Amino acid sequence: MPYELLATARTPALIIYLLDVSASMTQQLGTKRRIDVVMDALQVALRQMVFRSTKGARVSPRYKVAMYAYSDHVYDLLDGVKTVDQIAKMGFPELSTQRTTDSARAFAQVEKLLQQELPGLDGCPAPLVCHMTDGEYTGDDPEPYARRIMGMEVPDGNVLVENIFISDVIIEQPINNVREWPGILRRTNLKNEYAKKLRNMSSPLPRSYHAMMLESGYRMDDKAVMMLPGISPSLVEMGFVMSAATPVSR
Repeated sequence: MPYELLATARTPALIIYLLDVSASMTQQLGTKRRIDVVMDALQVALRQMVFRSTKGARVSPRYKVAMYAYSDHVYDLLDGVKTVDQIAKMGFPELSTQRTTDSARAFAQVEKLLQQELPGLDGCPAPLVCHMTDGEYTGDDPEPYARRIMGMEVPDGNVLVENIFISDVIIEQPINNVREWPGILRRTNLKNEYAKKLRNMSSPLPRSYHAMMLESGYRMDDKAVMMLPGISPSLVEMGFVMSAATPVSR
């Protein structure tokens, strides 16, 4: 079955974070700025990776992480791909807002990185790209880039693309209980045209990820896509938890 290889020190999982830091990320989401909510949620995900990689007092390099922030330019926040044990020692990079939302440029950078990394990932879990944005792109359409990325593959399966869309105009029904919410399905009625595009740019939730989300207390439907409406801090956090749901050896 695809997406069943375990992340180990010898076969680490590659996760690429792609973070929109346009000017609108200074707007409020709950009691905090959107950029601060994202930083908090990303730290939760990274702590989860460290926890799932720790044996005794040693952090095993079960995850490899790349992290890009983008606006009108793309910024490499980690200076290349780093293992989770290296990140645990480095600390978390700071995010600061810029201006526009050139998503196509950002996905092009990810595509280039994957072309370099994929030849060495034959025995590893399929890579995942976690894209977080809060507004429609400026510049070229990012969808062709995302579709090419989702067409890339390793023996474990195609590269996965997840989208977290911070907006309050995505779905019609309110989400009263995040942990009981079934997720966004292909048939879910979306109110925003860009949300529909992002759904087209999102991978189906693999069975192994679905099992890990259930284990983490989220009752997602097994037909959900890897897209989260970031209408609250808890949903943004859920999105980043999903990004780290690669199966790992016990």
